[in-house]
Formats: sequence, C-alpha cells, structure tokens
Amino acid sequence: MPHFSSRFAGKTVVVTGAGSGIGRATAERLAAEGARVVASDIDPARLDAVELGAAGVKVAGDITQAAVVASVFDACEGRLDGLANVAGVMDGFLPIAEVDDETWDRVLAVNLTAVMRCTRAAVRLMEPAGAGAIVQVASEAGLRGSAGGVSYTAAKHAVIGLGRSAAFACKGTGVRVNVVAPGGVITGIDATPRSEKGFQSVMTVLMAAAPGLADAGDIAAAITWLLSDEAKNVSGAVLASDGGWSSI
Repeated sequence: MPHFSSRFAGKTVVVTGAGSGIGRATAERLAAEGARVVASDIDPARLDAVELGAAGVKVAGDITQAAVVASVFDACEGRLDGLANVAGVMDGFLPIAEVDDETWDRVLAVNLTAVMRCTRAAVRLMEPAGAGAIVQVASEAGLRGSAGGVSYTAAKHAVIGLGRSAAFACKGTGVRVNVVAPGGVITGIDATPRSEKGFQSVMTVLMAAAPGLADAGDIAAAITWLLSDEAKNVSGAVLASDGGWSSI
C-alpha cells in the first residue's frame, strides 16, 4: 500500500487498539506519513512491537478505564489533529437468547462507551483549535443484523449513530467526524465462537454473500484518508470498506 511521506507531518494523532490488526496498520501508516502517533492498547507486549518512530508515544491500558483515557489524551500535550477509534472486541457470535450480561457489558464498554469517551476528549481539544478529524471504526455489523452476535451488532450500530451525532454537533467548528465500516478483515481480534447457532447463522450469510477477507492495511488506508486534509469536505459519512458487501 503506497504511503504519502509528509501527509501528516507536524500532526498528532491518537490511535486506540494500536497493538494489532487494523489499529497497528493505522498507527504505523500514520507514523510513516509523518504523524506523531499516540498509540493505545490493552496489551503492553503487542504495543511494544508497534513501530512509531522516535516521536511516537505508547500508552498501555484498558481504554474502558477513565484514567487510561485521560493518560492517552494527556500525552497529546495540548495538541490533537486526529483520532482513530479502532479498539474493539467481539462477542463470540452470541445471539439474543444466549448472550450473558457480562459479555453485553464488556462489548458495549469497549466498542461504544470507550469510543464516546475518546471522542469527547478529542473534541474538547480540537474545537478550541478550530480543526481536527475523528474516525470511528464500526463494522459491516453496524449496517445489518446478520454479521455478528447481538452485543457486537448493537454496539456497532450505535457507533454509527455516535459518529453521525458528533459530526452534526461539530458542524461549523472545523472538526470532522466520519465512520469506517469494514467487512471481513484479517486482524488480531478474538473471533472464537461461543454459540454454534449464532456462528452458523452468520457463516451462512458470509458464505452466500460476503466477499473475501481484506488485509488490515486496506482498512488503514480508508481511515488515514478520512483523517487527512484530502477529506476536508467529508463529515458525517459512513464509508463501507467491505469489498461491496454493503451493496448486496
């Protein structure tokens, strides 16, 4: 995937879930294009392996914890040009009759509440500066009901609503908010099935209609474009990066 060596020169960008998959591909691409990347991940070992260059900052911790969110945005040192909310977890494909409260609470905490808190912190830094770009990573499961378990699907639908609402609230401030909705991606997220019924139901749809798996770098390309000044006229959009699955 080609990079643009100076597209983010002088800019500070936060990436959550930066230890693997889409988050790592995004963080490393931003760094390669000149950004000072503040990278966050729950796994310190994975985060240590991410290549951010001398200017990069790594903050290990659970992004659902308010103190970790505060540490991430404190590391921006008062300047923030971009935020990629990539951190996420799956739910074992548990359907409504099988989902337990613990799974529901954890999935929404990571995939929705943490996204809101990071977006809120970012907007508070960006609006006074009159500029900034935020990208929420949703999923094909945010566009339909047949691409994941109930908690994952509900959270990703809500992330799209959060992104659109934030874009509306930031209209006229210079801050843009957009959403990327990936389809199937080769990534580090744990997709171990916990429900045979739920897994088979989703797989039936995937085998019949979905295209093949994308590389994490393909999604990183969409995220970085939306964060860049090339997308300065784009806000409130939901960009499906799913090989055309959303057209079916």
